[in-house]
Parts: sequence; structure tokens; C-alpha cells
Amino acid sequence: MIAIESLTKRYPRVTALDRLTVGITPGVTGLVGANGAGKSTLIKILLGLAPATEGGATVLGMDVAREGSAIRERVGYMPEHDCLPPDVSATEFVVHMARMSGLPATSARERTADTLRHVGLYEERYRPMGGYSTGMKQRVKLAQALVHDPKLVLLDEPTNGLDPVGRDEMLALIRRVHTDFGISVLVTSHLLGELERTCDYVVIIDGGKLLRASATTDFTQRTASLAVEVTDTDTHPDGTETLRAALTAAGLSAQLPGDAGAPGSGHLLMVDATDETAYDTVRDTVAELGLGLVRMEQRRHRIAEVFHTDTAGDTSAPGAAAAPPGVPAARELQSQKGGSGDVA
Repeated sequence: MIAIESLTKRYPRVTALDRLTVGITPGVTGLVGANGAGKSTLIKILLGLAPATEGGATVLGMDVAREGSAIRERVGYMPEHDCLPPDVSATEFVVHMARMSGLPATSARERTADTLRHVGLYEERYRPMGGYSTGMKQRVKLAQALVHDPKLVLLDEPTNGLDPVGRDEMLALIRRVHTDFGISVLVTSHLLGELERTCDYVVIIDGGKLLRASATTDFTQRTASLAVEVTDTDTHPDGTETLRAALTAAGLSAQLPGDAGAPGSGHLLMVDATDETAYDTVRDTVAELGLGLVRMEQRRHRIAEVFHTDTAGDTSAPGAAAAPPGVPAARELQSQKGGSGDVA
């Protein structure tokens, strides 16, 4: 879908992209990096809206330097900034954008109605957008990116300003864009946790350089640990600690993670499972103690967890690739790390 080769963009006082080389295949791809990492600059170049200083890229086989207009005919774009006219309705705006994309008037109205329903706007679509909530405005921006049935959509920080529920709903919509309609998606975010749930492939950039690119499954591969959750009882008011002590006595390594933001913290117990007998030991121990077994599952790495423990030159983590010279360690990207492991 997208091929980027040694792409560089320099401004007078900063290099936004520095010899970036990466390929993006069909599906849902996440482009993640801290604010100022070069994500928005990359999208502008891919759309033919900004020239590269060096290197080049193709989108759907078309050169971004020479065929920008043709690319924009076949690609949908959802900008990060608020760009909606407040005095027109969502229907009027999306119809206008559909007409600008070349659809006849009748087709534009039909496609607009279908697309606005798809993004969850019903009667609200007839009201002026100046009275819309942030979530509604984001849905309109997504609708105008989809209305002309593109092959690929570029979504720049689509969850910005949304509360947790709104973010989940937007991420579900983004996933459906590909699964229901077969449209490939490149979505930017500074939140690693969002991409883990939504994307097939993740590209990490920092300071305009490629830090890592890999399939999400490579980052989140299974580990040799079991996540075990049990209920407390009157006999054992701290069932998790009781189970940990019993499993330790039975020869299994069981730990309560100290990081409250890590997977398995709180009521979860992490048990090393080098073979299948560990499952039987955990089950039998829970039964003997009279505890209720809520869940027992083989855990997976989380993307944020991999990057939190990784260093720039460490290739031991799943999907690791040595960072180019000058790229900071991944932990330096995490200037602010929330409970979900998100990077701001």
C-alpha cells in the first residue's frame, strides 16, 4: 500500500523525518511516536501536500512527488486539527466533500447517508456542527474520509480529545473500516495501548527515524506465564496471596507484579508455566484451598511493556530491531506512562 525509501524532511531548525525507510501492507497499520516524532509530517508528504527534502515514497503505486492529486482521489484523510465549519450540518458537509471527490449529486447524498449511519450519527447529522461534542466531530471527520470509498484512509490522531468510552468506540469504528469494507488504514497515535487493540502492524518512529516495525502479533507473542485470578473467601480473605504461598510451596514460581500498571497487577497472579503440568497444579491448588477460579490464561506481552523494558540496541524483545544511531532508548519515549502503558 505504501513504500517509503530514505525519506527525509528538513525544516530550517529541525529534521522532521530522517532517512525513513518502511513498507506498509494492506490491513490496519499503526504509526506511533511521541508528539513531534514526525507522524503528521509523514502523512502530509504521503498525500502530496508537502515535498520531501530527500528520498521518496509511493502510495498505491503512485509517486507522492508527481502524483499527489491522483493519490488524494483514491485516499481518505482525517486530519488531527478541528476543521469543521460550525454553521453547516454534518450531512451538508459530507455531501460537499463527496462532490469534491467526484461523486454525482445523487450518489453523494446516498453515500453520505450510509457513511454517517456507519459512524454512528443519526438524527444529529442534520444539526449544525458547531454544537457537536468532540466525539461527534471526530465521527464526521471519519465519515468525510470514507464517503468516496477510498482504497486507503490516513487517520491522524483520531482519538484526540475523547474520553475512554469515546476512544473505545472510535477504535472499534476504525477496525470495522477494514473488516467490513476492506479499506486499509494507517492510523497515527502517541498511545501504544490503542494500537495494540486495533492494528495488525505497528511502526514506531522517534525524531523522524524508524525505531521499530513489526506485526502486532510479534510484539504480543505468548509468554511462558499464566495469569491467574481467584476470588477471596471468608477462610482466605486474601485469596491471591494465599494461592501464591501455596504454589510456591508446590515448587512453582508465582509473583504479584509490583508495577500497578503492568498486566497481572492487582488481583492477578503471574505463574511460571514451563510445561502443561503447571496448569494442573494451579487448578488443583485452587480447588484444595476452596477459592473460586475467575480465570487462568496464558498471558501475552503488551507492546508498551516490551518498549518499557527494551533499550535502543536490545534485540532480545519480540519483534526487536536495532535502532538507528541517534535514536533514543524506547524508555525515553515514555516521558509520561499511564496505567495502560500509553506513551504521551
